[in-house]
Formats: sequence, C-alpha cells, structure tokens
Amino acid sequence: MVDTVMNEGQLVGAVEHDISKDDFPIKGWDHVRFYVGNAKQAAHYYSTAFGMTRVAYRGPEQGFRDHAEYVLRSGGVTFVFVGGVTAEAEATRHYARHGDGVIEVALEVPDVDDNYAFAIKQGATGIAEPHDITDEHGTVRVASIATYGETRNVLIDRSKYDGPFLPGYVAAKPIVDRSAAIESGREPKRYFQAIDHIVGNVELGKMLDWVEFYQRVMGFTNIVEFVEDAIATEYSALMSKVVANGTRKVKFPINEPAEGKKKSQIDEYLEFYGGPGVQHMALATNDILASVDAMRANGVEFLEAPDSYYQDPELRERIGTVRVPIEELRKRSILVDRDEDGYMLQIFTKPMQDRPSVFYELIERHGSLSFGKGNFKALFEALEKEQEKRGNL
Repeated sequence: MVDTVMNEGQLVGAVEHDISKDDFPIKGWDHVRFYVGNAKQAAHYYSTAFGMTRVAYRGPEQGFRDHAEYVLRSGGVTFVFVGGVTAEAEATRHYARHGDGVIEVALEVPDVDDNYAFAIKQGATGIAEPHDITDEHGTVRVASIATYGETRNVLIDRSKYDGPFLPGYVAAKPIVDRSAAIESGREPKRYFQAIDHIVGNVELGKMLDWVEFYQRVMGFTNIVEFVEDAIATEYSALMSKVVANGTRKVKFPINEPAEGKKKSQIDEYLEFYGGPGVQHMALATNDILASVDAMRANGVEFLEAPDSYYQDPELRERIGTVRVPIEELRKRSILVDRDEDGYMLQIFTKPMQDRPSVFYELIERHGSLSFGKGNFKALFEALEKEQEKRGNL
C-alpha cells in the first residue's frame, strides 16, 4: 500500500478559498441518503464489500414507524440507507419507480437560514424550510431544496450537535468486524476517505438549465465542459458540464444524452431509473490499488478496460511516469490520465443493483484537477460492452 497519506483537500482536488465571501457558503459534503429495497441487506453489502462501518440506526424501535435507516461511514463519507417498512412508505414508493437510488445529497453549511433564504430568492424550490431537530446530544438545523428529478439538496448545520449522526438516531455497532484483517495488513483501514464528485444525469436539453441553476442558486462556477466530440464513440455520445463551489470540494458534473447511432449510457440510465437522478459518485482514496484489490476480493465488479488502452503509445507518452508500473494498472483495469497540474488514477464499478443505474468511481488524485477526459473513449467502450450484454445498446 502507498505510504503517503493525503489530506482531504489533496484527495478531492480542493483549492484555497475563503467561503465567508460566498453568497452560498458550503463547508463540504455532509451525507448521501439512499432509498433502497432492503436497507438491512444494503447496509450489510456496503459493510462487507465497500469496507464501510455502521455507526447509527433509527427505525420502528425508535418510534419511526415507516422506515428503517442504517448510517454507514468510511472516513469523511457518510451513506444512509433507508428502506420502507410499510407499502405506503415514501422509500417504498420511490423504490418501486426507481430501484435503489439517491434521494438526498446533504451539504454542511455555516448558516442554514442564510443559505436557504438566498437559494429561495434566486428561484430555488423549497422542500423543507429551516427548522431544528433536537435530542439529548444537541440540536441540528436543517432545510432542503429541490434539484433534478426527485433528488434534493439538504442544508445542514451540525455545529451544536455531538451525537452519532442526527437527532433521533442511536449509535450502532459495526455489522462486520474488519479489525483482524486491518491489523494483519490484509486490508486497508479504509477503501476510500472522501467524496470527490457526484454526477447527475438529466434529460436531453436540460443540462444547461441545471448548470445555470447551480450557478444562480449556489454561486457555483462552471469548471469543465465536454461536448459531443469529446465524449463519443462510434455508437453513442453525451454532453457534460461540471459545476463546483469555490473550494472545489463540492463538484457536480451534469450529463445529458447526445445524438448517436445507438443508445448511450445516459439514455439507458434515464430509461431504467425512470427519470433524472444521481448516476454515480466518485470516492477518493490515497491507494486505489489496495482498494480495488480488497473490493474485488469482496465481490465488487469493476468495468474492464481493453488491453489496447494500455498499449497505446500516445497514452504512454502523455502519461509519463506514475507511482506504479502501467502493468499493475492493466492487471486491475485502472485508468490513468494527466493534465497540467498532475495525474489521476480511476476505475468504475458496474451498477450496484439489477437495474443499470447507480454505480461508483474510485479516484486517486496526484495534483490533477481533471475528470479523466483522456479515458473517456476506453471507459465508454467498456460501458457499451456491458450495455450490449444487457441488450440495451
């Protein structure tokens, strides 16, 4: 395993920025909430396969009759898996239409009321006005606004709270004990430590609307854009823009389909998810090789890059020297790209459920602030091979 430990800023390609000068200041990611078909089994899978640790729970035992909710953590990444206990529960209805998917992307902010007021003034649709939730551990201030599809952005100030997650949740023991494997060196302590970016897929013609939304409502800037020619293969294409806050800790790529000979990955997602939503999350690690080895051993399936990718002389010349031999990357199907600031390593999982919708990216940054533009052709060809197997290309 790599012996250098990067801080969160290095992991996610953050930059120096004073958020106190922002109209919509954001400290960083708080948590991601999923609605799933079976929260107990999802929590077990992410504990076993993704190396996450359960830290909190709430459900009928705590008086919340409609849902069971499992809170898992890995470094600075917090996932909440919510399953409906009744047929009428919100999570049950959401799952019936979309399958497992993200319902909330929560952002930690210094003043929920100020952020919410600015967002509403700028035209955002409010879902929940600022309010307090309290228990014996303190008080959390929360609010939420609507974004693409049924996804919502939650605003949280937890500066006056020291409980396991949020008021109403109780501390919970880990589902699996990984201590022996960690102590022996068989597994890394964490497979990932931070969220790098969260990608949304929207309908044809809607990408610019949502880019403008984040610029207007949250003061984000457009830091990267990819047009059809940049993200295209013989069969399919998409267009994408990336918006980010001032620190670059919070980055939202927004994708829409583009015209191609066959169905693109974005078209497939929109069809099977039943509309716009979160397509994938990039999880930052400081040792992608160790993470991939451990996750693959635990049953996580990754997309496989063609051998020709690693034999491309232009790629080899452009990439130069990275921290591991190219052959080690080839054995694991890890992709590599370089820009003027450095290089990055990345790999993508296959979808996490039977519907071809939500998946993950692992990313290891070494100065690079990019999103792997040089890897798009290889990635899309790998995705199309999987689409073809499913009969959806």
